[in-house]
Order: sequence, then structure tokens, then C-alpha cells
Amino acid sequence: MKRSIKILFFIIVCLSLLSACSEKTEESNSGEVNNTGKKGKVEEIVDEKIPEAARSIELIIEQKAGKLVEKHIEPELEVIGVIDFFQYRNFVQDTFYPIAHKELEIYFDKNRNLTSEQIYDYLVYQLGSGQYKSYYEQLISYEHGYVMPKLPDGEDEIEVVKKQKKTNVVLLMDASGSMKASVNGGVKMELAKESIKKFTEQLQTDTNVALLAYGHKGSGKEADKDLSCKEIETLYPLSSYESNSFTNAINSFWANGWTPLAGAIEKANELLADYKKEEYKNIVYIVSDGIETCGGDPVAAAKKLNESDIEAMVNIIGFDVDDKGQNQLKQVAEAGGGSYSTVRNQSEFEDVIIKKWKPDIFQVFSMQGVTLREIVDHKERLIHIHGKLYHASEREAQRMTNAVYFLQDGEFFSREVESEVVERIKKMQIMRNDHFTQIKDEKDAEARQAEEEIDSAVQAWKEKWSKELEKE
Repeated sequence: MKRSIKILFFIIVCLSLLSACSEKTEESNSGEVNNTGKKGKVEEIVDEKIPEAARSIELIIEQKAGKLVEKHIEPELEVIGVIDFFQYRNFVQDTFYPIAHKELEIYFDKNRNLTSEQIYDYLVYQLGSGQYKSYYEQLISYEHGYVMPKLPDGEDEIEVVKKQKKTNVVLLMDASGSMKASVNGGVKMELAKESIKKFTEQLQTDTNVALLAYGHKGSGKEADKDLSCKEIETLYPLSSYESNSFTNAINSFWANGWTPLAGAIEKANELLADYKKEEYKNIVYIVSDGIETCGGDPVAAAKKLNESDIEAMVNIIGFDVDDKGQNQLKQVAEAGGGSYSTVRNQSEFEDVIIKKWKPDIFQVFSMQGVTLREIVDHKERLIHIHGKLYHASEREAQRMTNAVYFLQDGEFFSREVESEVVERIKKMQIMRNDHFTQIKDEKDAEARQAEEEIDSAVQAWKEKWSKELEKE
């Protein structure tokens, strides 16, 4: 009897344990816990809302990077140049495609009845490029950099040059922290100082010169901004050139802080206030590698200086300046009645400062139009920007086409649907590339037109001056 009771008790315990396990299994299934420990993950994949992909060029420019692309492909690698293309190719083939194929299989295994347009939307969502906007903005704002030289025109201006007034030359040196950067040939600040010294050594003996530095105090840190922006120092007061004193002055500072360009121009205005245009030719020369960073308005400051009684001309050399910086510095020079030139190394710097700044009539005859160096530089910069857009577009199309063929091989959709998706991919690829190329061609045409206008003006100006000098 006791044995029967024990067996019955054992059976009841076993049934209780089985019931508890069943309840836990049901609870687990109802909570949808996957192998990552996160509830609802599988359901999220099935019900994931896929946004409609861009189908106009305006929306394509704003397109965000696909989820897989953003997670696994470095932006620089995606648009790497043709010479190093093998790095991108090897990465996507060996690393990226295996990851992408697994993700695609999971999604399309649960979504087998999508239309070709829905499939395209999903592929962009996962594999699209997100780099169009940054490079497109660079392409739209691209400037060829050709500048019309300052050419005297008309009998009165020619006579002014022949009967040169006493000249005041004020040099404003950008000593902000970015001038510590290196370019071809050395550090920008050191190269600029060397070229400025060569320039001042060749000034006419009756020319007064002044040297002002800005951005040389403090540092580029926010805590030093107020100090750096306020300190604009006259290191060589306006007077005749004396070699040792000027050398000591230009060697007395280094690149450190912010860029109070407007404040420096206003300081030059104060310095020249007593030198009226009737008796003096006043010229301000600015060497800078970037835009105003102290909140001032350098365009307004240059305009005020040029339109004052001293009528000072503001010329600017941009040292290794990006397109945004070039745009501002060019506006400042135009407002100041002068010219803007961009240089990227010491050789170009010396070419510009000696050729365009030295107030010597004989320099006029060495004036050139657009040089071969400038043309090559323009071509290289434009091709570089367009190339990034082209690579982003082509490689997006390649990733998506690869995905389509992979999925069709897995019979996730029909051959007919495959053809429709591939056709959509090609259509969008062609639209992107045609648009980017059209803008590149327009920018190139603008450069050619500017080149022709500058060369024509310089040639006409030389011929006019030759005739005037023959009369003497």
C-alpha cells in the first residue's frame, strides 16, 4: 500500500513539472525573444517600414546612406579613386557582400510578394550612398579661381601711373592657427614671411611700408577667442623700408589663434587716415588662408576703406584656401577695389606677390592672362569633385545590381521582376550621372569663358600700353 502511494506521488510531481515547462515555453513564444535577448526583433524585421526611395535629382541629393552601407563601408573607401579602386572592390567582395546577402535573405524570405518598386525602395534603404549632398554642394559652389588682373584703363589712369604718387604699402599678415599648416615646400607661415621679405626688398626707395599681424595672440581655443580677436598689432610702423628692422618685425610673431580679418582692415584704415588720395597711392595687401572667424564683416570694412578719402586698394593673396574661403576673400578684395589671387605653395606665392603687388610700372609688362598652371589646377579640382559623385553613383548601382542577381538566384522573385528592378537601378544611375556631368561641363565652360575674357583683356591692355610708351 505504501509503495502504491509513493508511485502515485511521483507521477503527480512529474505531471506538475511538465505543466510548468509548457507554460514557460508558451510564455517565451508569446514574448518573441530571439537569440540576442531582445523582444520583438523578428517581428521588427517583418514589419519594418521601408521609406520610398528618392526618384528625383533633388531628393537624391538629400539621400541618407543605406543602413548596411553606413554600418560597414567607410565614406572615404566608397568614393576612393580609380587608381585605388581594388581596395573598394576587395572589401565589398570579401566582406560587405557576404554580410549584405545574409540580411537580404532574412528580409526577402519574409517578404516574397513585393513589387519591383518596393524592392528598389528596400535596396536603396540598405545599399544607397549617402555622400551625394556634401560633394554636390562642392560642385555647385565650385569656383575656377581665375582672376582678372588689375589693369589701368584710360588716359587719366595711365598718366597717374607714369607720374607715380608717393606710395604707402600696408601689409596685413594672417597669423591664425591654420597658418601653421604645411603645404608643398614647407609651413605656410614661414613661406609667407620669406616671400613678403623678398617683396619689400624690391619696393621703390620712396615707398613707405607698414606690417600688421592679426591672430598671433592666444590660441585657437574658445577661451582665447576674445584675446586673439582683439590683438591686431602694428609691428613695423608706416615708414621707409629698413631691412634689419623689418626682418626683426616679421620674425617677432607666429601663427596661433583666430582670424579677425575685418578688425585688421579697420586698423589699416586708421593707420592710413592722414594720407589722402590726392597725394598718396595707398595699397593694403592681405595674406590669409581662411575666412573671418571673429564675427566681423570684412567685406563692409574693405568697402569703407576703399570709398574713404584715402581710397586705399585692398589686394588679397589666399594661401591654400578652400572654396568657401576663396568666395569670401574674393568678395573682400572686390569690395576693396583690388584683386584676389589664390596660391598653394611658395613658388606660386612669389609669382603673385612680385608680379601683381609690386607698385612698379615695369611689372605691368610681365602681366599674364590665365597661366597653364592655373588651367591645370582648375581641371584637377573640378575632376576630383565630380569624380567623387560619379564613384558614389556607380558603386551604389553596382551594390544594388549585385543584390538583385543574388536574390533572383535564390528565387525570391521572378525573372520579370528582376528585369524591372535592374531597369529602375540603371535609370536612376543614368539620371544621376548625367546631372552631375552637366554641372561639371557648365563649370568648365564658365572657366573657359573667363580664360578667354582675361586673356583678351590682358592682350588689349598690353597693346594699348605699348603704344603709349612709344610716344615718350
